[in-house]
Amino acid sequence: MSPRQIDPRLGAQLVEVAARLLAEEGPKALSTRRLAAEVGTSTMAVYTHFGGKDDLVRAMVREGFSYLNRSLTEVRETNDPVADVAALGWAYRRNALEHRNLYSVMFGGSSLGGFLLTDEDRQHGRYTLQTLVGAVARGMKLGRLLDGDAQLVAHQLWIQLHGLVTLELGGYLIQPYDADTCFEAQLCGMLVGAGDQVEEALASLRRARERRA
Repeated sequence: MSPRQIDPRLGAQLVEVAARLLAEEGPKALSTRRLAAEVGTSTMAVYTHFGGKDDLVRAMVREGFSYLNRSLTEVRETNDPVADVAALGWAYRRNALEHRNLYSVMFGGSSLGGFLLTDEDRQHGRYTLQTLVGAVARGMKLGRLLDGDAQLVAHQLWIQLHGLVTLELGGYLIQPYDADTCFEAQLCGMLVGAGDQVEEALASLRRARERRA
């Protein structure tokens, strides 16, 4: 009798369900027995994929950033780098909404139940920023954005977008200042703050919105 084959999709299912349990019920819900029951597998299968809880949390963090990196790299580069920056902002937000449970795990905090991210784990988050850094650098080269440290500006944009998305996921952005209204205003403010002219920033936002549609 040939050995039983391991379902290659099981690892991804375990990660998704584990992220949901963490987000909805907190770290106490993340037991091997509970996770196996939710997915419909054995505890041994969980240990086969992840040696322990730390490895499971680490897999969630890396999977979350893998999704994010895929979303950002799918944004095509155009001759309007400011529109590209805006399009990357929308891609960041869309990814967070589509993978909200993983998003809450990616950045650590009390929800991880004492698990501490290592610098190697965080590096999986930092590399996703390079697409944005490239768009910012092109905006500087064309004179749309003030010449400076593209890495620093990209970090500033990331910080601001992360704050807005966190508030949206928490349900704090409602009418008349709903998430869409706040998001576009935030993007415009960030671009103008980085050196763009208001009218040009609005035109680039419009082009980015058309690409999104």
